[in-house]
Amino acid sequence: MHVDVVNSSNEKVGIVDLSDDVFGGRVDAALIWESVIRANASERRGTHATKNRALVSGSGRKPWRQKGTGRARVGEIRTPLWRHGGTVFGPQPRSYSYKLPRKVERGALRAALAQKVKDGALVVIDRLSCDEIGTKAAAAMLARLGISGKAVLVDVSLEDRLVKSTRNIAGVRLAESRTLTARGVMDAARVVVTQAAIERLQAALA
Repeated sequence: MHVDVVNSSNEKVGIVDLSDDVFGGRVDAALIWESVIRANASERRGTHATKNRALVSGSGRKPWRQKGTGRARVGEIRTPLWRHGGTVFGPQPRSYSYKLPRKVERGALRAALAQKVKDGALVVIDRLSCDEIGTKAAAAMLARLGISGKAVLVDVSLEDRLVKSTRNIAGVRLAESRTLTARGVMDAARVVVTQAAIERLQAALA
């Protein structure tokens, strides 16, 4: 499989060979789903909390004696059976993050990239850089590449000027090839990746 390599002016400057084993195989949607769910879970704050009978306000004195009143026995007014009492087994602060096997994460990223190649949404550029810091220059470069809406720009290492120039462009995110995830790929309408980064990804996912 061959993909054209363009420059920042959207002019063809070369060709890169993509392995059919990595980018041309069957797209496993189940792997992508697992990776996306894991990524979403890891970002949950998990700060929810309820007060149990030890934390709710109120006295610990027994309201009335155990026997002889004709009423139900009660040990304290903070009992969960009463109004304003504690909550039993309520949610407590916790982390929702978990890990998937490395092969699953790699398979999900491989499937996500393969889907973008099939959709024609992958753009390979010779290099991602800005001569000067400015949102206008970065937006003009993306316009020349035909990029609009959500997009992810992938490079081996991100240039500081590019980071500062694109941070105010809505929908545009930057990612290094070593931190790219299946969710980051699927969340973008277009994927712009440098030739060095696509070769690095191809070697890692083979």
